Amino acid sequence: MTQKRKYTLESTDKETLKQWYSLMTLGRQIDEKAPNYLKQALGWSYHAPYAGHDGIQLAIGQVFKRNEDFLFPYYRDMLTAISAGLTAEEIILNGISKGTDIASGGRHMSNHFAKPEWNIQNVSSATGNHTLHAVGVARAIKRYNAKGVAISSQGESSTSEGYVFEAINGASNEKLPVLFVFQDNQFGISVPQRDQSANRRAAENYRGIKNLKIMYCDGKNVFDSMNTMFAAKEYIEKHGEPVIVHANCVRIHSHSNSDKHELYRDENERHCVRLSDPLERFRIQLLHSGKFSQEEIDSLDAEAKKVISAAHKKAIIAPDPTPESIFDFVIPEPYVSTNYPEGNHDGTKGEKLKFIQALNETLKAEFRNNPDTFIWGQDVANKDKGGIFNVTKGMQQEFGKERVFNAPIAEDFITGTANGMSRFNDKIRIVIEGAEFADYFWPAMEQLIETSHDYWRSNGAFAPNVTIRLASGGYIGGGLYHSQTIEGALATLPGLRIVYPSFADDAAGLLRTAMRSKGPTVFLEPKALYNDPLAETMVPDDFEVPFGKAKIRREGKHLSIITYGNTTHMALQVAEKISQEKGLEIEVVDIRSIVPLDKEAILNSVKKTSRVLVVHEDKVFGGFGGELAGMIADEAFQYLDAPVKRVGSTFTPVGFNRILEKAILPNADKIYQAAMEVLSF
Repeated sequence: MTQKRKYTLESTDKETLKQWYSLMTLGRQIDEKAPNYLKQALGWSYHAPYAGHDGIQLAIGQVFKRNEDFLFPYYRDMLTAISAGLTAEEIILNGISKGTDIASGGRHMSNHFAKPEWNIQNVSSATGNHTLHAVGVARAIKRYNAKGVAISSQGESSTSEGYVFEAINGASNEKLPVLFVFQDNQFGISVPQRDQSANRRAAENYRGIKNLKIMYCDGKNVFDSMNTMFAAKEYIEKHGEPVIVHANCVRIHSHSNSDKHELYRDENERHCVRLSDPLERFRIQLLHSGKFSQEEIDSLDAEAKKVISAAHKKAIIAPDPTPESIFDFVIPEPYVSTNYPEGNHDGTKGEKLKFIQALNETLKAEFRNNPDTFIWGQDVANKDKGGIFNVTKGMQQEFGKERVFNAPIAEDFITGTANGMSRFNDKIRIVIEGAEFADYFWPAMEQLIETSHDYWRSNGAFAPNVTIRLASGGYIGGGLYHSQTIEGALATLPGLRIVYPSFADDAAGLLRTAMRSKGPTVFLEPKALYNDPLAETMVPDDFEVPFGKAKIRREGKHLSIITYGNTTHMALQVAEKISQEKGLEIEVVDIRSIVPLDKEAILNSVKKTSRVLVVHEDKVFGGFGGELAGMIADEAFQYLDAPVKRVGSTFTPVGFNRILEKAILPNADKIYQAAMEVLSF
């Protein structure tokens, strides 16, 4: 437990005061120098000056214990990063986006400071986004009985975001060691606080939440900030509950170098703010205390200037990122199957399982295989119920509430805390039911996007090891929010693997590979097949299917049907019908893996048959089939004897009435008609 302390000007030793002042003057000088880099076209095109937040930022950095705590600074936290230990050179390398920038190698926006080896995290530009990550890593700290707290720092306006409430609500419900710091300068860019909240102080919006301590301090005052931050950390260590520290600050300059605060702040207000300058007040305090002479203060200022000058000289000649590096760290290399390198088996071994049984048994097998595996979501662990489709049935009974548990009905929270918890240890593997139906996953899209580019943005330092399970598609009479499939939209996000099995063995094999791999995988499950005998197969023990390997479900030479999910079975029915009626052999290619895509298998099939029909359940307009058709036209045009045709849903939502659903979704009759049109071209 942190030693209890009370800092005052009189009781704090001179060496400590000297250290604080050195950090503060170093930070302020860089803060004021940063705009010059942009003026000289050297970089730092985004800079959010921190002047006016000096007290609280110094305190955040001082209370942070590297390699034990996790720190999530926001884009105005320059002094926080310096106080936590980042050097002037590291700050400038980040500002001018050099290839040796430890935060992202120039990939992320300037002023987003990080040092992964110390647990100072690379956070998003989406304001307040990282609160959920802090809650997730705090969950791991608690689960593993580790030392440390998660510190999340942000401006007061970001607390208007819904996911910030989700984070604080979840942290209080689970009693997690999270320290939320609100740096309140009363402005969200140009929006005054009164337009954000009825409460003048943002922390008051969270008053009344159980298991949550709220503390206030003057963020301009070094001693008040320091005492409050250490008291907050001591409270968390003693009670195991989250704390909000609300720090009153001022914003001396514009929001950023692209903002002109003169347009919305009058001169009188700006003058008063300048008079509240925390650094100047601290300097005066040190001089009046008699502990420091003017010469000593000037010497510290001069020393900081020398440090910055030396750092600048090194940073300015540091290497830039190279153009060819853009393809590095898009997604980690997956787990490689040695038992089943092609993802096929002879169909004689194992047990015949339904699709849903294959998922359930694979989840249990992988939980036994890796004790650092967790699952949560909505309805996944309530007595004998395991999700609304019972995919997780029996898991909490076997693996306990620490590893299998329910989450609030908050998709952002489910996804964001998975990202955060996986930061604690690379051994951790997380499976989430991102939503009860894929249609309900949209509130989590901001967190999914974050998850998709964490690895690239951090220059390979971190990738969330998360499998996101989503019950997808129609044919159940579910209507809106229970019948859509969303892979077309998700496939536009680099950094995600997306798989869509059609049979029980592929469901087991792809799920096992996803859970053993590093990086995020979206696992789409055609729920209409959960108990459908058509999807039953023999499933060998420890079966694995590699990503990016399609499967030829039926050999043919007259037409290739490229498909996946529910429509795979329809395509096979159509192929059999055409064979019997016309004597023509249709090749059915089940791609299984959307990203990465097995282009080789698709193109080889096209070369063999010279005719292609692309079939999927999603809408034709904007669906993933357009990407398949475009790729075939690009790379196999010379082999085609007919235009590539597509079959999918109409460009409408899916209706609830079965008559409407049938009119909207593809079926065997529609596929048959399209196939005959291509064959007769």
